[in-house]
Formats: sequence, structure tokens, C-alpha cells
Amino acid sequence: MSKALFMQQNLQPGEIYAGIVLGQNGAGDHHLFLLPAKTEPLTWDKAVAWAESVGGTLPTRQEQAILYGNLKHEFEPRWHWSSEQHAGNSDYAWLQYFDDGTQYGGPKSNEYRARAVRRLLIIE
Repeated sequence: MSKALFMQQNLQPGEIYAGIVLGQNGAGDHHLFLLPAKTEPLTWDKAVAWAESVGGTLPTRQEQAILYGNLKHEFEPRWHWSSEQHAGNSDYAWLQYFDDGTQYGGPKSNEYRARAVRRLLIIE
């Protein structure tokens, strides 16, 4: 299938195609789409709920790295929440800094920006 046909069939209004994410830990590969909605700073719990309310989810750390690499210009150069909680401390979640690409764990009670993504599983 051509890229143009793929986009015509799968891209929703306002979305931007971000790329292919290779599955990890048994998860399948998927296409990643950045949704158009943006937020002002929110706590992590509110960011998770907001992403669901706009029809998406917060991106994983792996997805944020792809978003930084492919669509950095679509983000404010600020910290943005990921969907991943910090393994060593359940009061923390991972963040991506869209100025220099740094990823860091921050307290969920702090307020940072968020963007939502949508995934489309690649079926072989």
C-alpha cells in the first residue's frame, strides 16, 4: 500500500503521522499518530484522563523519543508527561523534555504539559 493511500485511509482530521514503533516485550509493531489537542500544565493523573477524553493516550517513553526525533517542531520546548510510571517510585512518572530530548522521572503531583497519541497495530 502506498503511503498516500495509507494516510487517506487512516489519518483522522488534525492528526499527524509520527512513524512506526517497534513492539517490545511481546507487543506488536504499530503506527503512531499525534493528536492535535494540547494542554496547559496538568498533574499526571489529570493528563491521563485528558488524553482519554480526546480519544487517545499519553505516549510511552519509546513513543516520546520517536515524537522528539520526527515531530519535535510540533511540541513546545517544555516537559511533557508520558504514560509510564516510574518503576522505582509509584509517585513518579516519566517525562520528555522537547527542547533537548532528555527523559526524566518527575513527581506525578507536579504540573507539566501533555499531548495525546493514537496507535494502529500493524498486522502482518
